[in-house]
Amino acid sequence: MVEAAVAWDLDTALAHLRHADPVLASLAARYRPELRWYPGSRFHALASAIVAQQLSGKAAATISARLRQAVAAGGELRPELILTAEHESLRSAGLSSQKARYLCSLAEAVLGGSLDLEALDQLPDDEVIATLTRVKGIGAWTAEMFLIFSLGRPDVLSAGDLGIRTAVQRHYGLLSLPRADELRSIAEPWRPYRSAALLLLWHSLDNAPEIARDEQAPPR
Repeated sequence: MVEAAVAWDLDTALAHLRHADPVLASLAARYRPELRWYPGSRFHALASAIVAQQLSGKAAATISARLRQAVAAGGELRPELILTAEHESLRSAGLSSQKARYLCSLAEAVLGGSLDLEALDQLPDDEVIATLTRVKGIGAWTAEMFLIFSLGRPDVLSAGDLGIRTAVQRHYGLLSLPRADELRSIAEPWRPYRSAALLLLWHSLDNAPEIARDEQAPPR
């Protein structure tokens, strides 16, 4: 169970979506998404997010397991363990030099106090995203996934997520992938449960996101 995650009721959210949008009503009659929290502490979740970027789920799991064994004896990743590990230890676990630097930047931000993960509960969504994306290696997509699956925020729309754009194109009969502004317009009736809509759309593609597997820039 993730620390201090905000509970929201998925059944209530789906009931709202069925009333608000006939397309989602049809999907909700066919699919039952699940809301799964990221495992471990918030630092561990973000560190795992960096490790997993641009990797398949299997490859990410393998490297994460090697990294935990190399620096934490198989336990949870903690900032002090990352910073005391030799660079070659991080590299030997399968990390690129860039990802090793990103992990160190995250650890330095947490230990140095410039990133207070526990204080994020007090911030609105846009400020959480702004705060997290100041750290090298964390982009908007990772921050949005963290909002949903670590902080439990109910009304997050990830306008740059390729899976969501693909699902919307398919189910709403669009000729091309929707731009960010088009997706935001379609998603307006989903408020205040846009996170639940994302879960439903991912599930319809059998493509639920893994921990920040990829950073994707929102389309213009």
